[in-house]
Amino acid sequence: MTAAQPRAWTAGPKSPKPLGMKAYGSIPHLPNSRMGPADHHCHPGQEVICTVKARDKHDRIIVMEKLDGGCVSVANVGGEIVGLIRAGYTAADAHYEHLRLFGEWVNENTAAFAHLEPGQRLVGEWMALAHGTRYAALPSVPFVVFDAFTGKIRMPLDTVRELAAKAGLDSVAILSDGPALPVADALARMGGGAYGAEGGPEGVVYRVERKGEVDFLAKYVRPDKVDGCFLPEVGGCPPQWHWHSDAALAKATTQE
Repeated sequence: MTAAQPRAWTAGPKSPKPLGMKAYGSIPHLPNSRMGPADHHCHPGQEVICTVKARDKHDRIIVMEKLDGGCVSVANVGGEIVGLIRAGYTAADAHYEHLRLFGEWVNENTAAFAHLEPGQRLVGEWMALAHGTRYAALPSVPFVVFDAFTGKIRMPLDTVRELAAKAGLDSVAILSDGPALPVADALARMGGGAYGAEGGPEGVVYRVERKGEVDFLAKYVRPDKVDGCFLPEVGGCPPQWHWHSDAALAKATTQE
């Protein structure tokens, strides 16, 4: 990507959320998925649509690899390209270094997102730092797109992938596109995942579209998955970087 000068988006520790809301919400879980305290299950009827049988010919059931990292977004906010964390705050203000690094990367590559219209945002997984999964072969920039919105409206997958490609970014791997697919079959198709997930990928996400619009999403996370086990604040180990900017690496080397 061609680097561009950072846009004049100003933010501080108490800055409001640029979108006035979260940048990404939670996805309900399928049965037997590993859940956290704040998680919830999808409706039983949705489980049937995803894994047993579509309602009719209008259901398009897309099964995607679930990646493990930090959920982030690149948004056009009133003509300014801004990097956001999941909670909706600017990545530049994030508490964690790897998320601030995402904000720096967005500022250096605003030209890559010139095709985003005001109100649009690309959402993806930022995998610069290992969270609960280590990857052997990430793309040159570890921001992999899995969703996109105009305001609160989720875009169809074809549009998501088109917007990602225009930015020169990978889109999340598609395991199935069309009929319902049992979770076990989806996991078998995935193998080690698109980027060589050590110990196996985190899980899968089902995306059900109907007549050109997104109806609902549901996900399955491996029961043995341990969130953040490679993060220093969780596992007590040194940070395990998949990717780091040249400037940050030079700074770290100077400090040693």
